[in-house]
Amino acid sequence: MSGLHEECGIFGIWSPERSALAETVYYGLYALQHRGQEGCGIAVCDDGVITVHKDVGLVGEVFDHLTLTGMPSGNMAVGHARYSTTGGNGRRNCQPLVVNHQKGRMAIAHNGNLSNADRLRSELELSGAIFHTTSDTESIAYIITKNRLTCGSIEEAVQRTMDTIEGAYSLIVMSPTKLIAVRDPFGFRPLCFGRFPDGSCVVASESCALTAVGAAFERDLEPGEMLIFSDEGVRSDRSHCGKAPHRICVFEYIYFARPDSVIDGVPVHDARLRAGRILARECPADADIVIGVPDSGLDAALGFAHESGIPYGIGLIKNKYVARTFISPGQESRTDKVRIKLAAVQTTVKDKRVVLVDDSIVRGTTGRRIAALLREAGAKEIHFRVSAPPFLHPCFYGTDIDSEDGLIANHRTIEEIAQQMGVDSLGFLPTGSLEELCGGAGCCKACFTGEYSTTVPASFRKDKYDIPLSGNAE
Repeated sequence: MSGLHEECGIFGIWSPERSALAETVYYGLYALQHRGQEGCGIAVCDDGVITVHKDVGLVGEVFDHLTLTGMPSGNMAVGHARYSTTGGNGRRNCQPLVVNHQKGRMAIAHNGNLSNADRLRSELELSGAIFHTTSDTESIAYIITKNRLTCGSIEEAVQRTMDTIEGAYSLIVMSPTKLIAVRDPFGFRPLCFGRFPDGSCVVASESCALTAVGAAFERDLEPGEMLIFSDEGVRSDRSHCGKAPHRICVFEYIYFARPDSVIDGVPVHDARLRAGRILARECPADADIVIGVPDSGLDAALGFAHESGIPYGIGLIKNKYVARTFISPGQESRTDKVRIKLAAVQTTVKDKRVVLVDDSIVRGTTGRRIAALLREAGAKEIHFRVSAPPFLHPCFYGTDIDSEDGLIANHRTIEEIAQQMGVDSLGFLPTGSLEELCGGAGCCKACFTGEYSTTVPASFRKDKYDIPLSGNAE
């Protein structure tokens, strides 16, 4: 509810027995729909021939029964649910991206954002590359295909590409004969794999997608690991493991991932409960009721209630038929969505001192509107608690915060922010508590501290290359 933009969701399957894989990917993408709601696509490999269908819209809008049954059976398939972190949200940027090259055809799906995307694209353009999309995924595809010309295998080409690209990338690459899953050496973005009883293997951004299709979770890919699925079985390449410290994006636990997912051994639901408990200890409030902003604020609110002893209640109801507020580009549209998406439960909050828990505050617009809803419903006091620290810096690894200008926490004290949002008090999760959410493992918190794990550009706009095209390019 904070105005944050999400990642993307990727899903792939390799099956020794030919079957209707597009349907499995379809359900996997449904489970990952929360990670990207702008567009989606599925590519199926059938005897080396790759067929793709993709478009803007939700999974259920882009694919119907006729579309799915019209796709070939195949023995490999890859899917993608997109939110644009680099590049606009038109059809041309939907994935999987399918390319033809000298050594065959390739489909690629990417979750994350390259911190050296601008430099790579400039170098590729100067060498003669012509780009058809505005996303950094196309740069990855160009580099892989270029390396493939001098490498003995597609996995060797991907491995060499990992030496060039920097930042966050979980990838699924499908060649005519192999399915390859890759997680960047920092492990910024999650990626896991599982198996079906028949020997088929599945890789996905989150474990909830494995559960949705009936696959048994095996393990998370290690940061820097590459898995190769082929007729020879499953092979792991760890040559890039251990080259960088573990830096999982902490917002996977706070907001991005589904509560029923387990990432790097840490249940997301448990991490959010811990965040709420920490908030109750560090930022207590004298109140009558604790409520959460649905959906990602609910678990932290429950943790706050458990730790503080203040009763937990349902104070806000979400219209389930409205997409997440951040999907609409532009502030005016975002505000309109908030007006129809949430309603206060008057019997819960009337004449009460309310602790309101949300996952984050970015611009403050959404939080201000929610506070107004509670005031209108009769809340006597509103004590806003946030299960993340204040955003102060842009993210170059996939969270769509590309400018410090619109961040409400910049150049304002907590008291000033509270006053601007119309709440009686405001408290944030301490930055020093973030690693506790991740089970003690290292995490990326650059958007709070400004301490980046890779070299980042001095400035970068995600829509830099979004020059309007004529005709039906979108």
